[in-house]
Amino acid sequence: MNRLATFLIGVVIAAFGWFALQRYGLERFKDFRLTFGGASLTQTRTDDDRIAPSAPPVQTGETIRIASFNVQALGTTKARKPHVMEILARIVREFDIVAVQEIRSTDQDLIPNFVDLINRADRYYDYVIGPRVGRHSQFEQYAFLFDSATVEVDRSQLYTVADPDDLLHREPLVAWFRVRGPPPDQAFTFTLVNIHTDLEATRQELDALADVYRVVRDDGRQEDDVIILGTLYADDRNLGRLGAISGMTWAISSVPTDTRGTAQLDNIVFHSKATSEFTGRSGVFDFLRRYNLTLEEALEVSDHLPVWAEFYVYEGGQPGRVATARK
Repeated sequence: MNRLATFLIGVVIAAFGWFALQRYGLERFKDFRLTFGGASLTQTRTDDDRIAPSAPPVQTGETIRIASFNVQALGTTKARKPHVMEILARIVREFDIVAVQEIRSTDQDLIPNFVDLINRADRYYDYVIGPRVGRHSQFEQYAFLFDSATVEVDRSQLYTVADPDDLLHREPLVAWFRVRGPPPDQAFTFTLVNIHTDLEATRQELDALADVYRVVRDDGRQEDDVIILGTLYADDRNLGRLGAISGMTWAISSVPTDTRGTAQLDNIVFHSKATSEFTGRSGVFDFLRRYNLTLEEALEVSDHLPVWAEFYVYEGGQPGRVATARK
């Protein structure tokens, strides 16, 4: 390819990127921490280093379960309570991916140590984590904890959505996943958008998330399975412009998601036509009853319950269908 052709291609790509991101910029984060054999280390990946090394044997199944869990101020104080951390680890093991909100600790070893705890049950969980985001003194991190026996993440595609108009208190963390097991060109691929809205600005932030959804969907990766999940501080009847997008649906409807059973705060939102892999099964994981806890014991863990949705492992929900840019 001659230099002129290369230059013209570069101009086209740059113009496309500017057009798609002129409202919400994309800030990529490639620094992250991995754990291998109980030891933790910090590494920086390049764009060519896509999938986590040393992957475990594939555990094949027909479906995966994706969850969202606001762990309520996960920091040093909570980490020093072994009984609480053990319950959190048990909860994570129930799902293939867990989008986590409210990581408050500045201790960079907290999440690696937590993943080590999860994996003491002969599991193969890994994680990706975003930067500290927020306003004033209210900063937190988002993370995705995932079973690397069933799903893999493209670490070069991890980013936060920049918010030049400051419409969101905590800019969402975005990650791209693919199910392990099916042939790569038939495996379900999807983008997760991890969000914790602000209780005092719920309506404004839900409206802004409608724009975030479109920008992430059109960010140049040709992925139309965009799933927004997290703490929305609204029920499914009050999702603003996000819920008003034609074809948009949600996993949780008219069910409390707080530990006290009084309010619907969390959800998983996606486009019903684009994400046809949804099996129709979803719910709220009531760890009080599952683990026979008192309300007081459960509130030590979190004042939120995990919400989850189930998806087929094949693109389009059935074998033989090759993944395409737009379905």
